[in-house]
Order: sequence, then structure tokens, then C-alpha cells
Amino acid sequence: MAKLHLWLGLGSGLVVFIVALTGSLLVFEDELEPVLYPRFHKVDVVEGAHRLPLDAIVSSAQKAFPDKKVGRILVEPYPDRTVIVALKQSKKEKDLLSVAVDPYTGQVVDSRVEQDSFFAVVIRLHRYLCMGDTGKVITGISCCSFLIIMLSGLVLWWPNRKNRKQRFRVKWDASFKRLNWDLHAVLGFYVVPFTFLIASTGLIWSYKWVNNLLFYAFDGKPQTKREAPANPTAAVVKQAVFFEKIYTETNRLLPNTGLVTLTMPDKDSLAVTVSKSNDEAAISNIVDFLYFDNKTGDLVKKRLYDDETKGFKARRVIFPIHTGSLLGWPTKIIALLAALTTASLPVTGFMIWWGRTRKKKAPEKTRKPIAARAVPRKLPRVTQV
Repeated sequence: MAKLHLWLGLGSGLVVFIVALTGSLLVFEDELEPVLYPRFHKVDVVEGAHRLPLDAIVSSAQKAFPDKKVGRILVEPYPDRTVIVALKQSKKEKDLLSVAVDPYTGQVVDSRVEQDSFFAVVIRLHRYLCMGDTGKVITGISCCSFLIIMLSGLVLWWPNRKNRKQRFRVKWDASFKRLNWDLHAVLGFYVVPFTFLIASTGLIWSYKWVNNLLFYAFDGKPQTKREAPANPTAAVVKQAVFFEKIYTETNRLLPNTGLVTLTMPDKDSLAVTVSKSNDEAAISNIVDFLYFDNKTGDLVKKRLYDDETKGFKARRVIFPIHTGSLLGWPTKIIALLAALTTASLPVTGFMIWWGRTRKKKAPEKTRKPIAARAVPRKLPRVTQV
């Protein structure tokens, strides 16, 4: 167990450090994004001002960048937020130019290439080490190794009668060597339940068979591909209030508070996909889907969360469990502390190993022969007459 723990730790330690550290940043992505890019996300709200129709907002973005088509439109439920219009730059799905528009004036306030933003880079580093498919393989193997490392570490940590107190407390006033060992073993023990859950759910994104295993467990079949239904109308000119009509109908059918995302199809033969998150639900990542005609803006189909299969609902819960956003701030703080502690474990573990390899054995002193000492002979006792 000790050798397994050591060599798997040395092999995957750097990757675990990077993944855990970037994961700690992603815990509060939603809260930090407007702080890092205030101009991109926030606008000044004038009293009595009314939001422009969504079509006028989209038109402003297209006028600023006339050669690009609309890919997505994001409308947040807060009055002081911009409307983000994502324009397609190529046939690649993620190659988008995000344009932030003031919803009250229609002015373009900022723009950015989405893949170059801070959190987009952090996510690629977290999932793929910014190395594409090769990085995905490396992070997947390292994640599996880390699960074994945690189990073997738990075996090595397991206390007996003599060291029971030592296994549960960090001795802060001890020597550096002892303190480093406590930080590795004791703190590692306390975060194992949370880190093991986070790491095991991360395998969902690393391996398709793990994702399908989840659906087999709840639905008895693998995940089915979801795509927009066929568009019922053809050769019809779009209405002047097309986007506003879809947005208004979405809020009427789904009156809860949440982010509304309109995704335009790659082909005219498919309908427009609209998703709306439910910020009023007990847990996060609850999303409903609606599909609208991409010519008339009429409702084509509903796909509500309540009507989904058990496998799909379980899959929806995996993401907030992995990120710590399941129950809001309390679970986010737990996930942050667990991620930061996990990032420290490869460091303290390496220092334990390095200290042992650098430890020099004390040279054995050559024994000098003991000098012969004169031992007085025992004389026979003379009896006095």
C-alpha cells in the first residue's frame, strides 16, 4: 500500500495539483466573472428606463459585426446586466465572438473572443491541461490514480491504540517535518469524503462509458442524443419581433427566475432551442427546454425538467455536486476548502518523500580496540599461623 500510494502520487501529483487548483477557481465562477469583467457584464440602470426589444439588441450586435451570424443570446434575470449576443466566427461550435450590449440604449459596450476569456482558459486547463484530447487522457488517468491514492492513503492513515490522537489532530507547534506530515495525513483524511466524491463525478466528463453507466443504473439504457426537433415551417421570412416573441413566450411558460439562453440551429431545418434555468429550485442546475419555429417564433415542443427520465435528472445533479454548487454558498465553501486542501496534498506528499530520500545515514564509527588493561592476578590467600 505504501509503494502504491507513493508511486501513483509521484506519477499523478502535478496533474492533481493543477486540476485541484483550477477547480478551486471554478467553484465561484459565476460570482467572479462579473468582478473580473465588469464592463462586459454590468450596465448603469437609469430610473424609469425600459429594456429595448430583444430584436433591436441583437440588431445592434450584428451591425457592429455585420459578417457574423447569431449563435446564442444570453439574457440574465438582473436589470443591471448586459445582454450577451454570441456570434459565430467559424463552423466550430465553440468559436464564438461574445458581444455585450446595453439592453436600455442598444449600445455595444464590449466584446471578446469567448475562448480567450479567463475562465474559458481555466476550464480547458482543468479538463484537458490545454492539450486537447491528449490532455483529456492524462487527466482521466490521473483522476483514476487519485481515487486509488485516496483509498491507499486511508489504509496508511488508519490509527491504532497508540497513535489515535495523532491521526486526528495537527500538531502546529511541532517540527517542520512533523507538521508537514500532519498537514498531509490529517488534513487529507478530513477532505477524503468530499474529494473522493468530486473526483469520482469528474470521471463523467473523462469517460463516455462512465456517463453511460449512470444512465444504465437509472434508465436501463445509455444516454440518448438530444437535439432540436425538425422545424415545421419552411421558406417563410422571419418576423420583425422574432427574438422578443420567443423571449416573451418563454417567460410566460416558465415564470420562474433564471438565465434564458436562445441557441440558433446550425441548419434551417431545425428549431430554435431555448433553455431557462430555475434559480428558485431547491438545488442548482435545474433547466427546462423549449423549442420554437426558427421562422415564425411559434412554440414547437416542450422538454420540461419534471418530465425527464431519472437518468437525465441524475446527470443534471452531477455537475453541481462536482462544482459544489448543489446547495449554494454552504456547499461552495466546502468545495473550495476541499479543492485547496487537495491541491496541497501533492506538495506535502512530495516533501515527505524528498525528505526521506535526502536523509543521510549517519556513518558508522569504526570501533577502536579496547586497550588491554592490567588485571591483577588473584593471589592465593595465606593463612596466618
